Amino acid sequence: MKGYNEKLNIKNRKTNMREQIIKILTELRPEFDFNQEGVDFIEEGMLDSFDMVNLVSELDATYGISIDGVDILPENFATVAAIENLLKKNGAK
Repeated sequence: MKGYNEKLNIKNRKTNMREQIIKILTELRPEFDFNQEGVDFIEEGMLDSFDMVNLVSELDATYGISIDGVDILPENFATVAAIENLLKKNGAK
């Protein structure tokens, strides 16, 4: 049972992280639907460099981390999955 509960907790954390990222993105740019799969937020003009700076600040505060400056690249903010990977790389749980 312990293994099942651990898997469930990991799945819930991942879902919660995804939902939290979408919430932050939506607060930042409410005119866009960030729930879309396969959409590159940068290429589609949903996020620009100013948005990325604001997003980094919000993610740092929300997750109690400090995203490394070398990681602030458009490809790390192109999708929810890319943002999740960036957060995990920088110590978010």
